Amino acid sequence: MAPDIVFLGPAFAYDALQKKLGSKAQLILPDITREGVAEAITTASAVLDASMKTHLTNEMFANAPGMKIVSCATTGSDHIERETLSERDVEVRTLREDRDLLMNLTPAAELSWALLMACARKIPSALEHVRTGSWNRELFPGIMVKGKRLGLVGCGRIGGWMARYGHAFGVEVLGYDPFQDVLPDHVRRVSLEELFETSDFISAHVHLTDDTREMLTEDLFNRVKPGAIFINTSRSGICDENALLHALESGRLAAAGLDVLNGEPNITESPLVEYARTHDNLLITPHCGGFSPDAVNLVCERAMGKILEKLDL
Repeated sequence: MAPDIVFLGPAFAYDALQKKLGSKAQLILPDITREGVAEAITTASAVLDASMKTHLTNEMFANAPGMKIVSCATTGSDHIERETLSERDVEVRTLREDRDLLMNLTPAAELSWALLMACARKIPSALEHVRTGSWNRELFPGIMVKGKRLGLVGCGRIGGWMARYGHAFGVEVLGYDPFQDVLPDHVRRVSLEELFETSDFISAHVHLTDDTREMLTEDLFNRVKPGAIFINTSRSGICDENALLHALESGRLAAAGLDVLNGEPNITESPLVEYARTHDNLLITPHCGGFSPDAVNLVCERAMGKILEKLDL
């Protein structure tokens, strides 16, 4: 009997994946809720996770005795509990080592730059201003990006693209990354403290690990250059969100653009969301940085290949 593969991802990618599978396996598209996923994986041999909407727990995997592999169509997997999987020698695969594919995926970097520009030019509030029938440009003085300083926390794949965008816009690019021996072209290596103290724009692009958890501390936000803009499209756990909020409330940060939040997707009690409801200088998007059909189809196909290899299909 063909094995079941649970697909946690957008419906538009489902048909292409099932067509690729043919009769080799049955692709299951459950409700992406904790209950829906828990029920679907009980009979599954594999999970292809392209959503990151559901926390995959030890309890779920304890009720999935046939599970052989969890393949993520992402570089991060901090939403997956691994103890039960490790006890059964079940692999968790990501795309972190698939450099040939990743280096050509730019949506997350593009959103990061878009958030930076939207904050610098107050684009969302200016749009809303016109929608109400008003027309007063003096309410929306923008920052000229050329000649400013961009600080990159993390200079890997996405940080590298941000460095290119910054160079194209005529900014000086600083970088902090203790894990990269060689930084991208046009990036000057500095300490994290200097980066926060001197950058006009700060953009974070690091994986969430024990080493990076809350690496962006209250002390750093207290050091931030007055009037700076902060961007985070990587993981919320790298940042002290209370310190970020205080920097916005105090006016030390001029603005921030976020694609990630603690507790997502359950954000109703997020202090940052509450602040954003009444303040135009905090822009939040729903972790959609990598969500482009072109990119999603490519990463899902690569993640499915890891499953087919493991299941010998």
